[in-house]
Amino acid sequence: MKFVDYAKIIVKSGDGGPGHVSFRREKFVPKGGPDGGNGGKGGDIVLVTDPQMSTLLDFRYTKHYKAKRGNPGEKSRKSGKNAPDIEIKVPCGTLVKNVETDELIADLTDPYMRYVLLEGGIGGRGNSEFATPTNQAPRYAQPGRPGSEMEVLFELKLIADVGLVGFPNAGKSTLISAISAARPKIADYPFTTLVPNLGIVQVGEYKSFTMADIPGLIKGASDGKGLGINFLRHVERTSVLVYLIECYSETPVEDYKTLQNELVKYNPDMEYKERIILLTKGDVITDEEKEELSDLEFPSYNEKPMVISSVSGENLDKLKWMLWDKINEIKNKDLQ
Repeated sequence: MKFVDYAKIIVKSGDGGPGHVSFRREKFVPKGGPDGGNGGKGGDIVLVTDPQMSTLLDFRYTKHYKAKRGNPGEKSRKSGKNAPDIEIKVPCGTLVKNVETDELIADLTDPYMRYVLLEGGIGGRGNSEFATPTNQAPRYAQPGRPGSEMEVLFELKLIADVGLVGFPNAGKSTLISAISAARPKIADYPFTTLVPNLGIVQVGEYKSFTMADIPGLIKGASDGKGLGINFLRHVERTSVLVYLIECYSETPVEDYKTLQNELVKYNPDMEYKERIILLTKGDVITDEEKEELSDLEFPSYNEKPMVISSVSGENLDKLKWMLWDKINEIKNKDLQ
């Protein structure tokens, strides 16, 4: 399935139905009073989050959504039927913005959330509503109120506990495929990953967390270079950032600084996220080299970097439990 994380659509709620003008006409009541009913309400535009959706692809093909108008009022004071609402399904993690004002309207994060984006117009009152002692036979009724129209932008931000960041070919896709059921494309050339991948990592029998892998970053990504700028939003919501650096890099500390700088330039809040630093592809270096690497000191990082190998499985179980503990520590802090 093609991954799409931006979409613009035009939505219009339904107009209210008009009120009705009529008078009672019964056999022994030749001059009955007004009995026109009220018009029905127009249909709402309702957004519903669907946890089974992972892309905004559907909105590339359907860009206009219009609810029906309410039914007109009827005689005998019968109100017209309300028009059905239009429900638009979106993935969890969808931001909704007003295109004209750039205002953030809603941030739909939880499964099965319902959000009324536009309310339908109220039905007009029938002539029976306007009868007074001085005007006992009104011959007019209200038209229904018109619905509202808006162009909206949907912006999808994946919701994951852990976000993987690194240069192209740092081993992000190999890692997520090794510890989850995700199967991203893997090859020995840059920018193999062209779209974000989301995987569920099992920890023990009943524990799991979600991990997002985005296309590799390069220096200048926050200024639009490479592919990363298009997908950095997908690690904004994560609880933990995992920096992946190749173990045979000649400048691992500088690589880390470059990655962190790009994230912070994109969103300053990234500087304060929990993080883990991994030195990947540990199967190609000696034990002595691993010892030296684990003693490296990284700015704003008080732990030792972990050497892993997604090929041999070295330290992968340890990594999963470390991530599980960090995620839960953060969740417990949020609850306090």
